[in-house]
Amino acid sequence: MIRYSINDLEKITEIKAHTIRIWEKRYNVVNPERTDTNIRYYNDEDLKKLLNISTLNKHGFKISEIIKMGNNQVCQKIIEISNTSGNYESYINNLIVSMIEIDEDKFEKVLSSAIIKMGFEKTITHIIYAFLVKVGILWQVGTINPAQEHFITNLIRQKLIIAIDGQENSPKPDAKTFLLFLPENELHELGLLFYTYIIKKSGHRVIYLGQSVPLKDILEVIKIRRADYILTYFVAALEAKNIPEYLQTISNGFEHKDIFIAGYQVSQIPEKLPDNIKFIQDAEEFKSYLNRV
Repeated sequence: MIRYSINDLEKITEIKAHTIRIWEKRYNVVNPERTDTNIRYYNDEDLKKLLNISTLNKHGFKISEIIKMGNNQVCQKIIEISNTSGNYESYINNLIVSMIEIDEDKFEKVLSSAIIKMGFEKTITHIIYAFLVKVGILWQVGTINPAQEHFITNLIRQKLIIAIDGQENSPKPDAKTFLLFLPENELHELGLLFYTYIIKKSGHRVIYLGQSVPLKDILEVIKIRRADYILTYFVAALEAKNIPEYLQTISNGFEHKDIFIAGYQVSQIPEKLPDNIKFIQDAEEFKSYLNRV
């Protein structure tokens, strides 16, 4: 059984540990068990309950009101909040629940509702990205297993591939060619797929090499097939201190061309990069660049 500490719950639900303790004592919101050394721990049901409470509480419901609601009423209120324009938290929390329960139907309902309400791109940038940050927290505290993470990321991957395939395969007359790949041992593909979607939607061409491509192969591809730009993504494969040397090698083989880099690790790079390395802050910034090329 998965065990969560109260600090784990605070990180995931964004409810302060002090508040959880007060609600636990005053309202019996959750009933933690204890280890042999008398340390509190919580389970998946406690997490799901607190995620729902967090969503309702952030949308004006008092805890004293929430505890009087039955499960069906809580679910109904969550659905109503999900249908409110501009709300993201309930979508994110529901995706977490669908991952924990390995419930594809729930995932489909949540994501389809979000896409209908705000469109595909906004769903990815405002909901999926934030959700994946929460998944990262769950990984850090060791409370999801690889099967749960693979389940949810593969569902998202399917949606991205369908969206990419849905783009017209007729680049505009002045289209540029972008070479996309992940460094060797890097397997986190969702960000790279989303940038593929953005590039193709903008009318440009993509050479997509995918996950874990050795550096020597990238340099060979550059010799075989002309590309105007390179885009790569760093999440976990390399230590931040080793990324500059890696990028310098690519820069040397791709002189006078822009190389775009994105992902969690690039913000941790400790030193100055070659002038042709361009850090992508977010998708909107990259789309603005595409409009100028």
